Amino acid sequence: MGATPADPERTESQRPVGTTPRPVGTTPRPDTPCVAVCSTTFDEICRGCGRTVAEVSQWVVMSAEQKEAVWERILAQGYPRRNT
Repeated sequence: MGATPADPERTESQRPVGTTPRPVGTTPRPDTPCVAVCSTTFDEICRGCGRTVAEVSQWVVMSAEQKEAVWERILAQGYPRRNT
């Protein structure tokens, strides 16, 4: 049958648009951690998603591995946050 999102045989071109690769058996994340609560008023970290200003501006050109590293860091720090 067809490949599933967690299928290790799925190629980059077959991955659903807007998802970041994840280990087998896990749900794909959205492509961006943005929660539309953007604020970098007091420092270089967005209060909504936890990314740095540079990460936000470079997100569209980052590799899947770079995005995954950012996801891991921000999740460990308790982001993304909708109610900040």
